[in-house]
Amino acid sequence: MTAASTADLCARPLARVSGSDLQVPLVQGGNRTYVNFDCAASAPALRQVTERIETLLPLYSSVHRGAGYASRVSTDCYEKARTSVAGFVGASEDQVVVFTRNTTDSLNLLAGCVPCSTVILDIEHHANLLPWNNSRVVRAADTLSETIRRLVAELCSKPTALLAVTGASNVTGEVLPIAALAEVAHRCGARILVDAAQLAPHRRINLAASGVDYLAFSGHKLYAPFGAGVLVGRRDWLDAADPYLAGGGAAGNVTVDSVQWAPAPARHEGGTPNVLGAAALAAACDALSELDFGRVAEHEAALTARILEGLGSVDGLQFLRLWPDVPDTVGIVTFTIDGFEPGEVAVYLSAEHGIGVRDGRFCAHPLLERLGRPDGAVRVSLGLGSCSEDVDRLVDAVRTLVNGNRTWIYAKEGAQWNPVPETRFSSDALV
Repeated sequence: MTAASTADLCARPLARVSGSDLQVPLVQGGNRTYVNFDCAASAPALRQVTERIETLLPLYSSVHRGAGYASRVSTDCYEKARTSVAGFVGASEDQVVVFTRNTTDSLNLLAGCVPCSTVILDIEHHANLLPWNNSRVVRAADTLSETIRRLVAELCSKPTALLAVTGASNVTGEVLPIAALAEVAHRCGARILVDAAQLAPHRRINLAASGVDYLAFSGHKLYAPFGAGVLVGRRDWLDAADPYLAGGGAAGNVTVDSVQWAPAPARHEGGTPNVLGAAALAAACDALSELDFGRVAEHEAALTARILEGLGSVDGLQFLRLWPDVPDTVGIVTFTIDGFEPGEVAVYLSAEHGIGVRDGRFCAHPLLERLGRPDGAVRVSLGLGSCSEDVDRLVDAVRTLVNGNRTWIYAKEGAQWNPVPETRFSSDALV
């Protein structure tokens, strides 16, 4: 591929996202168009998502058992959202879609359904590290191939119900071979759960084809920031477990002495559900289903290469990676700069250049420790709205910082870095 064709791949965003023309104030005065490189935390809503919600808002009503027109429409929208999600991830016939608040909620729900021990890696986001009962933690090796070998050995060493792994690291963007891991888990008599919070927005997933038993992801990372997530998975464990939330909607019949619980998904959706969140998530799934994910991968790869090339020559800058033999990465670049704390870099990029990134340990403390960065790093995460102009602004801003040409003073107050003085905010900034 020529340099010109690579540049063409990332010259324009792949999709329209809300906030693409947002103007943000700079501490030195004036405004700039906001560059959102924090999509791994929460991605901006696709325009199709906001348009569907605007259509549904006048009809918003509690779902199920309502005779009113608005309730019937909302119920139909809510239940059809399951179909959109199932189609988006290629769910098989024996897999159900349970709506939750987010990925963390989904994983905690499933943790209560697992009949015996779970095997996890030490590189996981806390959402896939902390919820599991009777978990056995495998230390990831310095190569992906050796890590898989270690997983096989642990899975086969004693009875295991579930292997729970990330689809793509929220720190390094490295993608795990989920189909191969599913085959390994099944061969050892276990099932597999994939935390797809970072994978689903970037790569096509097909549960039936890959053999994945359970999948969890969040709407707010999938261009639908309305507080909904999903757990998609095999019915038997979900039907056998106690309800995640005991209450209205989870029960088929109740007396003062007994209760007959409903089957999944209702069994685990007690209380009034987030209708707008489910509708937004479904709208995102519908919109993303129309995309060519091969084109998405090419777009990300071109932008990532541009970042690596641009920042690679900056003195004292180191990129964070775990495995040299990983075949694929999503659009996440994480780095540190000698002489600068991650929070200092992040607030500078925001205050003087209108660029949003994430700093810290990314709810993956053991992995940052493994990578030799216990104090954190700076994460740049790409999305469908990213383009080469955004990358060039980032690279120029980082070079300006390292070359000693920033224009403002920054001070640390407690754990947080701030510009001094802070000129951007006032009490009426969010009217």
